[in-house]
Amino acid sequence: MQVAEALPEFADAFPFESFNAMQREALPALVEGDENVVASAPTASGKTALAELAICRTLKEGGTALFIAPMRALTNEKEGEWERFEALGYSVYVVTGERDLNPRRARRADILVMTPEKADSATRKHDSRRYDFVTDIDCCVIDEVHLLDSDRRGSVLEVTISRLRRLCDPRIVALSATMPNIEDVADWLDAGPETTFAFGEEYRPVDLHADVKTYSHGENSFADKYRRLYRALDLAEPHIREDGQALVFVASRQDTVQAAKKARDELVERDIPVGARGDYDFHTETQKLENNTLRQSALDGVGFHHAGLSKNDRDLIEGWFKEGKIQLLFSTSTLAWGVNLPARCVVIRDTKYHDPLEGEVDMSPLDVLQMLGRAGRPGYDDVGYGWVICDRSEADRYRRLLREGKEIESRLAEDLDAHLNAEVAMGTIRDLEDVMEWLETTFYYVRSRSKPDEYGFETLRERVRDTLDSLVERGFLTVGEDLSVGTTPLGVLASKYYLRLSTAARFHDLAAREEITEDAILETIARASEFDSVSARQSERDAIDAALSGRGSDLDAGERKVLAVLRGAMTSTTPSELSGDAWVIRQNALRLLAAFQAFCHRFADPRTTNLVSRIEGRVEYGVSDDAVGLTAISGVGPGRASKLASEGLTSPGDVRAAGVEGLVDAGLTESVAERVLENASSLPVVSIDWGAFPETIGQGENEMCEVTVESTAGGANAAVRVTVNGIEMTESETFLGSTTVPVGVFGGNAEELTYTVEVVFPDLPLEPVAESRSVRVR
Repeated sequence: MQVAEALPEFADAFPFESFNAMQREALPALVEGDENVVASAPTASGKTALAELAICRTLKEGGTALFIAPMRALTNEKEGEWERFEALGYSVYVVTGERDLNPRRARRADILVMTPEKADSATRKHDSRRYDFVTDIDCCVIDEVHLLDSDRRGSVLEVTISRLRRLCDPRIVALSATMPNIEDVADWLDAGPETTFAFGEEYRPVDLHADVKTYSHGENSFADKYRRLYRALDLAEPHIREDGQALVFVASRQDTVQAAKKARDELVERDIPVGARGDYDFHTETQKLENNTLRQSALDGVGFHHAGLSKNDRDLIEGWFKEGKIQLLFSTSTLAWGVNLPARCVVIRDTKYHDPLEGEVDMSPLDVLQMLGRAGRPGYDDVGYGWVICDRSEADRYRRLLREGKEIESRLAEDLDAHLNAEVAMGTIRDLEDVMEWLETTFYYVRSRSKPDEYGFETLRERVRDTLDSLVERGFLTVGEDLSVGTTPLGVLASKYYLRLSTAARFHDLAAREEITEDAILETIARASEFDSVSARQSERDAIDAALSGRGSDLDAGERKVLAVLRGAMTSTTPSELSGDAWVIRQNALRLLAAFQAFCHRFADPRTTNLVSRIEGRVEYGVSDDAVGLTAISGVGPGRASKLASEGLTSPGDVRAAGVEGLVDAGLTESVAERVLENASSLPVVSIDWGAFPETIGQGENEMCEVTVESTAGGANAAVRVTVNGIEMTESETFLGSTTVPVGVFGGNAEELTYTVEVVFPDLPLEPVAESRSVRVR
C-alpha cells in the first residue's frame, strides 16, 4: 500500500513510500476511527509509523496530539524527525523543564512531545495558566507502553494516563514491544478486540537468534568488565570479519569510551580487518567530529554513542554506522529505545549498572529485550544474533526471559500513598467514592483482576482505604464527617514538589523548629528518602571523611556521601572520588532544596527561607557565602561572582555603586560590565531612613516614630522586622518598593535600647540587611 494512496495529504510526513504488512493491517483502525488502539510488535518492525498514522488522523480532524516518549533524549530526536510535519504547516513543540516552558507555543502546537514525568507535572498543574493546554489534547500516543513495568517511572506513566483520561478523555494509542499480556493493557485503556493488535515474531523483518553466554566472575569488578569485553569481541568477531556490524551495549557513558579504546587495540591484536582503516576520504570526514577520542576511534571503524555527545557527533556516528563505515559500536541503552540502528550482531556486555541514587542495579528486563531487538538489519540480513553476557548464576533467569518474554506488571502499589495524595491535592478526588472510582481507572486494578492471588484483589479496596487512613493520620489529608476527602498544606506541598511522603514529613518537622541552622538543613536533605539507596563504596570513604571534617557523624554511610557532595558543591571542592555520582546527587538536592524553601515559606519564617535560598545558590553555583548574592544578577555565574567578590563587590548594591568603570576595574569587559550593571538594577538595594528617631527618652515616656524602608533599585518580596534589644516588636511582609514601619520607643528599665530594622528577601540569595539605632533611657 502506497503512502500517497492511503494518506495523500500526509505523504511527505513519512520517510518511506509504502507501508509494510504490519502497518497495513493496523492502518484502518488508526486512521478511519476514533477508538483507542493498543499494538505490540517486535522491535524494528516499524511501530513509529503507527504513532504517525494516529497523529495524522488527529491533525486531519483539526486536533492536538500528545506523544509520550520513554526518555528525554528521545523527545529532542522526535522534534528533529518531525520537521516533516513542520514542512506541512503543523507545529511540533517539545515540553521540557519548568524554566524553559513557553506556554504560548505549547497552546498553539499541533503535536506536543513529553516524557512521562513531564506529562505528570503538566497534568498536575492543569488548572494553571501555564499548563492549561494539557486539557485540550485530542489524542495521546504512548510510545513503549511497557514502560508501565519500569521501577518508579512505571507508576508515573500509569497515573498520568489515568489522570489525562479523566481531564479530557483523549483517544489513546499505546504502542509496545512484544508483551504476553497485551489484553490487560487493552482492558485498561478500553481498546476493543478489533483495535488490539499483537503482532508476533513473524512480523519481525529479520529473524532473531538470541542466547546467553556466561563468563567467570572474579573478585575485581574492573577486571570483570574486561572479561566480558573479550567475550563480547569473541561473539562480534566472526561478523566483523564478514563485513558485518556489531552493536555492544555497556552500562555507562564512560564505559562506552573505555571499551571502544580497548576494542581498537584488540582488533589490531587479533588482526581483524576493518574497512574504514586506510580510507583517505573517511579519514577526512572524521575531522568533523568534535570529540577527539571519538575521532581517533572512528578511524579504526570503532565508535561509541551516548547522550553526552554533541548532536553533531551523534548524527555523524549514526550515519557512518548505517553506511557500514563504523563496524563496531559501543553504546548505552538509550540507543535501543530511540535511534533505529540495527546491527547483525548485538551483545549486551553489562546486565548491571551503577545508579548514583540506587547503587548497583540490574538492567531491567524491558531494556534487555529492547536492546536484543536491535539485532538484524532489514534488507541485508536473514538472521540477527543477540547475546546476553552474564554470570553463570544468572544464566537461567535470562534464558527464561528470552524464551517467555516479560509480562507487564503495575508498579503503582510501590508509591500508592504518594499518588493518592497527589490526586486529592489536585482536587480530582473529593470523597471516598471518588477514591474507589479512581482506583478502577488504574492498570493496577486491571492487573489485580487478572492475577487476583498475586495482587490480592479481594483486599485491594481495603488496602486503598488503609492507605487513605494513613495519609489522614500523618497529616497529608483530611476526611470530613460527610466522607469528603480534602488536602492539607503538607499534602499540597508534597504533591507539588513530587516528594516522597517521608521526606515531606521530615521537611515539615524541620520547618516547624524555632531555630534552623545550615547544618540542620543540609543534613535533612542528605537524609531525604530520595537518597535512600545511595551507597558509599569503600574507595570513597576516606574522601567523604576529609570533606566533612567531623560533620554528620550520626548519618549513615550513604547519607554522609550525599552531605559530602553538597558541602563540596558549595565550595567547588567536590572530591574527585565522588565526581562520578556528584552531578546526579546535586541535581536532586537542588530540587529538594527548592521544595524545602516552599515548606519554609509556609511553616517557617522569612529568615529561614532566605537561608535556604542562599544554600541553594551555593550548591548550584559553588561560590562562597559572601559571593552568593551576586548570583541573583542575571549573567553572573560562579566565575564572575567569585571575581567580583574578591574585589569587594558582594551585592547588587555594590555592583550599582561601582558602575561600569568599577566593574571593568574588577576584571569584566566593558560590554559585560554594562549588561551586569543593567541586570543588577532590577534587584533591590535597601535604604533605611530612620527619620526623626530620638537619641534619648525619659523613663516612662513613649514616642511613636516612623522608619522608611525602600529599595533604590528594583523591587522584590521582602520581610521587614523590628527588634528592640533582640526582642521582636513587629514583622511584616511586603513588596519592596517603599514601606513605612511604625516603631514605638518606650522608656523602660533598661539603660539603653537598641532598635534594629532587618530586611530579608525570602526568594533571593541576598544577604539580609540590618541597621540599628541606640536610644539612651534617661
